[in-house]
Amino acid sequence: QSSGGLTSAGLFQGKDAILSGPAGGVIGAVETARIAGYDQVIGFDMGGTSTDVCHYDGAYERSFDSEVAGVRVRAPMMLVHTVAAGGGSILAYDGARFRVGPDSAGADPGPASYRRGGPLTITDANVMTGKLLPDYFPKIFGPGQDEALDAGSVREAFSALADKVGDERSPESIADGFIRIGVENMANAIKTISVQRGHDVSNYLLNCFGGAGGQHGCLVADALGIEAVLIHPFSGLLSAYGIGLAEVRADRTHAVLEALDADGLRKAYEIAGDLRDEAVEELLEQGLASENVRVTYKLQLRYLGTDSSLEVEAPAPSEDTKSGIISGAEDGVLEKLIQGFEAAHRMRFGFVSPEKAIEIEAIEVEAEGGGAKRDEPSRTVTDKALAEPETTTSVFSGGEWHDTPVYAREQLKPGQSLPGPALIIEDHQTVVVEPGWQAILTEKDHLLLTKIAESGGEDVGTEADPVMLEVFNNLFTSVAEQMGYALQNTARSVNIKERLDFSCAIFDADGGLVANAPHIPVHLGSMDRSVETVIRELGDQLKPGDVTMLNAPYNGGTHLPDITVVTPVFDEAGEAILFYVASRGHHSDVGGIAPGSMSPNATTIEEEGVYVDPFKLVADGAFLEEDVHRLLTEACYPARNPEQNIADLKAQVAANEKGVQELRKLVGQFGLDVVEAYMGHVQDNAAQSVEQVIAKLEPGEFSVQTDQGSTIKVAISVDKEARRAAVDFTGTSEQRNDNFNAPEPITRAAVLYVFRTLVDDDIPLNSGCLRPIEIIVPDGSMLKPVHPAAVVAGNVETSQQIVNCLYGALGVLGSAQGTMNNLTFGNGRYQYYETICSGAPAGPDFNGAAAVQTHMTNSRLTDPEVLELRYPVLLEEFSIRRGSGGAGKHSAGDGTKRVIRFLEEMDCAILSGARTVPPFGTDGGAPGETGANSVRRNSGDFESLRACDQTVLAPGEAIVIKTPTGGGFGKA
Repeated sequence: QSSGGLTSAGLFQGKDAILSGPAGGVIGAVETARIAGYDQVIGFDMGGTSTDVCHYDGAYERSFDSEVAGVRVRAPMMLVHTVAAGGGSILAYDGARFRVGPDSAGADPGPASYRRGGPLTITDANVMTGKLLPDYFPKIFGPGQDEALDAGSVREAFSALADKVGDERSPESIADGFIRIGVENMANAIKTISVQRGHDVSNYLLNCFGGAGGQHGCLVADALGIEAVLIHPFSGLLSAYGIGLAEVRADRTHAVLEALDADGLRKAYEIAGDLRDEAVEELLEQGLASENVRVTYKLQLRYLGTDSSLEVEAPAPSEDTKSGIISGAEDGVLEKLIQGFEAAHRMRFGFVSPEKAIEIEAIEVEAEGGGAKRDEPSRTVTDKALAEPETTTSVFSGGEWHDTPVYAREQLKPGQSLPGPALIIEDHQTVVVEPGWQAILTEKDHLLLTKIAESGGEDVGTEADPVMLEVFNNLFTSVAEQMGYALQNTARSVNIKERLDFSCAIFDADGGLVANAPHIPVHLGSMDRSVETVIRELGDQLKPGDVTMLNAPYNGGTHLPDITVVTPVFDEAGEAILFYVASRGHHSDVGGIAPGSMSPNATTIEEEGVYVDPFKLVADGAFLEEDVHRLLTEACYPARNPEQNIADLKAQVAANEKGVQELRKLVGQFGLDVVEAYMGHVQDNAAQSVEQVIAKLEPGEFSVQTDQGSTIKVAISVDKEARRAAVDFTGTSEQRNDNFNAPEPITRAAVLYVFRTLVDDDIPLNSGCLRPIEIIVPDGSMLKPVHPAAVVAGNVETSQQIVNCLYGALGVLGSAQGTMNNLTFGNGRYQYYETICSGAPAGPDFNGAAAVQTHMTNSRLTDPEVLELRYPVLLEEFSIRRGSGGAGKHSAGDGTKRVIRFLEEMDCAILSGARTVPPFGTDGGAPGETGANSVRRNSGDFESLRACDQTVLAPGEAIVIKTPTGGGFGKA
């Protein structure tokens, strides 16, 4: 099963089989490492198309809410992370960067060396560098499956690639560069499940398995600072071996939702009694004897009011009865549970909150037994000298050729060691012992590779290099992703933790966007303006340990709920600012005339909430909580829940600190001059990519009408020879008296987003994308308003219309819904905000997908269980409106219907568009459908609401939202 346990065929279910193979690999990696004497393990399973990695630190890590192939699955699964890097990953050169994957050559045609006309792959790179020797492969290649691995065609292909690169780089050097990129991709995957979660892996064992694991184990370990690598004799089939070692297991979980105290623990164990009986009975029915069944209890604990639970093992009940409980706290049980929870919380999130109550979310009972436990036999250790190698070859590694002995594994006897470089040939793989490493065959017949010499410093220059350009692209993005992970984990609000309405990015010393994680597009294209504001107004005053926040739409912000936190990264002397990191989170309430700070009735910026010009949030490392609290509560329309604002701001500070740490690691590894140079190179690469797109574009102009009677107009002119474009919004309506005005950074963000999507390549979204584009926005227009115009809808509504208008001018994509359907509700105790998806746009050769967020937002809707747990509401319906997408040769995606019933009196507001003007059709396609908002009163009557409206709902009444849909593409 995906959870790592065995069960009978009659009880096996599809949902439990999704990751059953990788789960077997986890068991195999952990159990063989345990036999080898290690209890901290990184599992590294590298196959032909992908690599699976896992982490073990004394307990199997499982996830109860996973995403597999884009689908969220709620079932217990081993925590396995997959990256599209394997032996068959295709190698490519785009004129500036080397690329590895994500596409794979598969088994047919397979790599170029397979003699079926396949592309160059990682496998071929290992052939080119001498790490895979054709003489040791069976003759099963070619059309007749009777030929040897083809090293000649591999050399020809890499030689041709070397000519294309044209920088006098040798074919083997190019192949080595591709291997390095693949290694970095796999190392970043391992960081996702270890370093990001607070684990220091330097003392771990890297357990390598899979057909390609042995070729890359030493290099991946080097990239992570790991000094021991295990190659088990069954490494080629370790997943199957792990399944054989697995226990028969039955799991049962049940919600508790009680405080962690004596009464709560009593209730949890009362629930556990029935769960235990069910789980044990399931194992007995599969033939296990009762004396061979072990039962363990685990509590899912979290701070009250948060949603991130952590698993803490609990002791068994004191009596073997359904009601057997641990009574009171006199046995120290509660203290141990609290200590275990706080230790886990500190490791995962970096902090604890002793003042907050702890809640038992659920109790889990596991019954297991019957596993084929085995301690592999020990062999006699020899003191004889190592035999002569079978042959000697040349291996290219670290920029040079090495004379390298080649041994068959059978030549090595227990106790004998072999320094690198060396190749060890096994029946199912080749093991590469890199220079600076040593292989020893242990008494358990395991190959243990250990680090015996420190690697030299990174010999990387400041000139743009195709290999290092890709490496740094991935490294910079990884920093932003780790910041995002830290923010999601440490935030308190549903808006940030559940809906993921936040963004993180890194910037150069001038405030230029370098790289971001794939977060909210409207944030990422405008955050650089916030950083530039901090530099302009506070640059000389900033000191190490200072952190600044702002949300001012007329001074680098977008709208008031989006608060940006900016941290400078100083040099070691604390004198010069090297870089900046920033995080932006949508706070669920920052004051204003309506809960949620998204009032449809606001006409001035003051009515929308607390306006924050650059404000010192942290000084000399100390969070200025009292100052922040005063700022949030002493405004004309103060924040309704400043404690939650402060908690989320602390999370943003923590996320930024993670970015600071990771950037300093990069400087330590490569040197400041190299990191600064490659920040410029990745921006240059993005600019070049957009220039290539511009050279193929046709000029165009377009306008869209809004429900409010405004016009957004754009004309795009193209200079193909100079590879430059001008995007001119002249003719757009004047600044409005409502809140649909969009500050200039929002328009920039929309342009950046659209032109980035035109680049059919994996490049970071950074400031380089806008370098070849001139953006013209008239002063005083609704796209560049002046103070004190209200702007809250500009960020969430007008931005979507700008994107529709841009795609309309380019003619490459149909319209989307043109709105985010912003729903807010609240009272004195609760504040909530969400955006509601519709369908995706249609294109010239595809239909749009139904019910998905598009364009300037990709935030996630709160899970129904969490929504109903945290707020006095009931989600009656969330459905797809089948057939509602605009018709055409290709139809737009279908919209949705959402019905939320309130259990308490609640102030509710809707900020939406396309309720009277339908989204346009493209190239003869039909327009989409308009949306509709209404309230179902307790009388049974439905009361229509305007596109932007506000009302009060009594207990039992419901808000009903039908989202609009994009237009069709092409005449049907």
